[in-house]
Amino acid sequence: MMPRMELNGKNALITGASRGVGAATAIKLAKAGCNVAINCNQSIDRAKQVAAQCRGLGVKAIVVQGDVASDADCRRIATKSVEALGQLDILINNAGTTRFINFHDLDKVNDNDWERILGVNLKGPFQCARAARKALEAGDGGVIVNTASVAGITGAGSSIPYCVSKAGVINLTLGLARTLGPKIRVNAVAPGFIEGEWLQRGLGNSFESVRNKKATEGLLDAVSTPEDIADGILSMITCAKVTGHILTVDTGHTIGPRIGSGI
Repeated sequence: MMPRMELNGKNALITGASRGVGAATAIKLAKAGCNVAINCNQSIDRAKQVAAQCRGLGVKAIVVQGDVASDADCRRIATKSVEALGQLDILINNAGTTRFINFHDLDKVNDNDWERILGVNLKGPFQCARAARKALEAGDGGVIVNTASVAGITGAGSSIPYCVSKAGVINLTLGLARTLGPKIRVNAVAPGFIEGEWLQRGLGNSFESVRNKKATEGLLDAVSTPEDIADGILSMITCAKVTGHILTVDTGHTIGPRIGSGI
């Protein structure tokens, strides 16, 4: 049987945890007895609600506001998390952003798109890993899980800069796994279409039709929920001998269609 990391009594920092995948991950970790530091940049009230829900499960939970695109903020976030929780065993690099830009409209992509999307999605995980490294190495074995995307594998998604940023996260995961082992394991999850408000805002009126199309194209006739992605993240935390792995969580959409479909 593969050895597993025990979550009860551990301490985790989750970036971008005021909603969606980050919030679902924080709550699942709290249910397993893990203390949590919940990072957000703007949605402080929602982050406080997530923290309250986690405290209701009997664990320590704090909110640490900051922008992961800023190295100074990343160092402050890590320091405050360690000060509040006493130790840091787990880092979930989940904070992300995008702008929905038609791939054909190359001129619509501006410098700010590149700077902001790469700053949050790619520089952020690197900076947070660097800031948390010492604390993660100090325990019995630290672990980092990055939230990538199938967009980084297929080159299809909300915009070209977003796809590039997530491809970078996948490569970053491999580089950090080689660099930080054996004391720190580094893995990533690559979600596909996720049910929730992030894509609802981005897709607008076309959300329902796109969701239904993605569901029929997936091998499981469904799309993922934030809780599904959180389950994938927890599996990458608890599998104690797994590092440098990219776990795709997309209901089989990327490898479809199923055999017998005539294709």
